[in-house]
Amino acid sequence: MKKFKVITDIYFGENALDRLSQLEYKNAFIISDPFVVESGLIRHITRPLDRANIDYELYTDVCADPTTEKVISGIAAAVKVNPECIIAVGGGSAMDLAKSIRKIAQQMDKNFNPRLIAIPTTSGTGSEVTSFSVITDNETHSKIPLASPDMTPDEAILDEVLVKSVPASVTADTGMDVLTHAIEAYVSINNNEFSGALAEKSIEICGQFLYRSYMDNNDAHARRKVHIAACLAGLAFNSASLGLNHGMAHQLGAAFHIPHGRANAMLLPLIIEYNSNINQGSRSRQNYDPCVRKYCNIAHLLGLHGTNEVMTIHSLANYLRFMAEEMSIPMHLNEVLSCTKEEYESHIEEMAVAAMNDACTQTNPRIPTKEEVIAIYKKLW
Repeated sequence: MKKFKVITDIYFGENALDRLSQLEYKNAFIISDPFVVESGLIRHITRPLDRANIDYELYTDVCADPTTEKVISGIAAAVKVNPECIIAVGGGSAMDLAKSIRKIAQQMDKNFNPRLIAIPTTSGTGSEVTSFSVITDNETHSKIPLASPDMTPDEAILDEVLVKSVPASVTADTGMDVLTHAIEAYVSINNNEFSGALAEKSIEICGQFLYRSYMDNNDAHARRKVHIAACLAGLAFNSASLGLNHGMAHQLGAAFHIPHGRANAMLLPLIIEYNSNINQGSRSRQNYDPCVRKYCNIAHLLGLHGTNEVMTIHSLANYLRFMAEEMSIPMHLNEVLSCTKEEYESHIEEMAVAAMNDACTQTNPRIPTKEEVIAIYKKLW
């Protein structure tokens, strides 16, 4: 028996942030990316809270790839306030930090039980509707995945006004993260009809609106659509999980601090080709792995067609490469890393082992060997 459950109430569309003025809490603890405060975007959050006469404490000690130290200091600050709700405002890092703070603080003190409201300022992670969080251990340079249903935000607010000022490079990286989430959830061994429908819609929206959103910050319609696509993909992988793409991308982020969405974009065509097991003798095969049919469905959603399965898979991989390059995402690590090839390759075996043990890899449609993962990492250079 399977179960599909949406825990989060989602508010979206024009003026979605008005939801904050309807809250009936006495006080709130706002965990925000520093940029949100420095840019003035935080006013979109505080104004409706002021209208509702809700006191709030602003906490901005948030960094990319939040660390265990940040979680500990965040817990101390949150417990001191003892808020009725925590409002996470920002990208995936702010969401991950807020989820971890609430979860661990609750384990320490059962009387600490605030509601969690997630307000994304990037269209990428889908973290506003997922039960996952990733924390970095600075001592081991490893990612620590946390997962529990009670880490899922109680509410999510999707308002495109918060993503209009996002730089084009961030729009590209986070948008490719959305596509990766949707594609991996779609082919995951844990996929189901509900996650599949959500993933399909997310892929379709990205195909139509991601490049438009990248090209024009003021295209409110495109921004709104991609913002929703990110949430749909989050709902999909919250149910179906992900795959090797994320398992390997996590290690690139931990070892070399490559932005997560960019690492996913660089890996995505290679992982599709690997999972499909397409090679020189593929055209003579009678049967293909089940994920090949799903990748072909994805290609059709993106308007791609081939004369057979092999050509369709190649079309999909090449389309994703082309799309990334059109948005100025480098597809090789030698374009973004300052180290030598030898220095990079000295990390590969350790990254391969970590990728094999990553929770996301466990639901990949093809079971990889360490040697295969090493080979993919080498192709990235």
